[in-house]
Amino acid sequence: MPTNTLNINKIPLSLYIHIPWCIKKCPYCDFNSHQPKSVIDFNGYVRCLLNDLDGQLAWVQQREITSIFIGGGTPSLLPIKQYRQLFYGIKSRLTLANDCEITMEANPATVEHAPFVDYLATGINRLSLGVQSFDSEKLQALGRIHNRQQAITAIKNAKQAGFTHLNIDLMHGLPNQNLNQALDDLHQAVDLGIAHLSWYQLTIEPNTIFYRNTPILPEDDVLIDIFEQGSKFLLNNYFSQYEVSAWTSENNPQPCRHNMNYWQFGDYLAIGAGAHGKISTPDGIFRFNKSRLPKDYASNQATIGWQKIHNDDMAFEFMMNGLRLKKGIAKHYWQERTGQDWQAIAPTLSKLQQQGLMHIDDAIYGNIQCSDKGFLFLNQVLTEFL
Repeated sequence: MPTNTLNINKIPLSLYIHIPWCIKKCPYCDFNSHQPKSVIDFNGYVRCLLNDLDGQLAWVQQREITSIFIGGGTPSLLPIKQYRQLFYGIKSRLTLANDCEITMEANPATVEHAPFVDYLATGINRLSLGVQSFDSEKLQALGRIHNRQQAITAIKNAKQAGFTHLNIDLMHGLPNQNLNQALDDLHQAVDLGIAHLSWYQLTIEPNTIFYRNTPILPEDDVLIDIFEQGSKFLLNNYFSQYEVSAWTSENNPQPCRHNMNYWQFGDYLAIGAGAHGKISTPDGIFRFNKSRLPKDYASNQATIGWQKIHNDDMAFEFMMNGLRLKKGIAKHYWQERTGQDWQAIAPTLSKLQQQGLMHIDDAIYGNIQCSDKGFLFLNQVLTEFL
């Protein structure tokens, strides 16, 4: 298969940081999160993060960092003092773009985090609050440690502190949830002036408490009604769906820059227990990950799971990310960010276009995107690239 040389300097670079601890493991969660069994050595963990970053500096290739995302676990468990140390260390090692978007996930339970103004002072300029629902009964069923009022208070406090970019996570299809309850969550979010929503259906994942003891979930017809009526409500309130599970206000658009870099096949360094990264090198494109258990990570921050994306898998990898976006992905990114010739994907794209599942803009800098029908059957579209 013909290939071109990767122009690494044209591939944007982000940084992912994983904080692996939670006060309580939620029964639906399959993320790498752990309830601490003893006092956490936060200073030691920050040293590990920076040592980990030192081992990845060769991959930067003089690029600026366009975004940072701090995920978990519950990142707001890391004390503000350690965040100051962490960002001092990051900024002494990396060049951050002037408009670098730095996002931190936070739990609405006020006992877990510092005053929001302190996060702003460290450089964190976007919050993602794990609200999940504004229904206290549903939150209890999900094992969350906050209630409706704490969620509302956290949103108001974040805004008052000066956060102008604020995302909340909302789930639907919750145990015994009906249509009106699901819509009430969206109504509350809009009433609070939220400009970005991650709105997605609860799924039962292996290795979770819910997998072993599955609660009663809504029937399929209810799930369909929730999605259709919820989407209609958001559209009527001037929200647009820009990604499979992400919506942003048309009047104050705030797409998550870090996630956009994922979907547009950019590169990202990754530090922390269980962190996953992707990097382009002169020898090819690689994915990597770190040890999941905090104690293992603390003893050795070496990269594990180092895996090259082979040419035969590149089309699927690229499209699996890019086609999550409603507007698709820029055509020129294919050659620019994979090093492969356009003809490697042209026949499959043409076939899908003839089936009415894809649209390919004729302009040189146009987009590859699913049609409305193709977006509904995204998994079917993606199988064509295997």
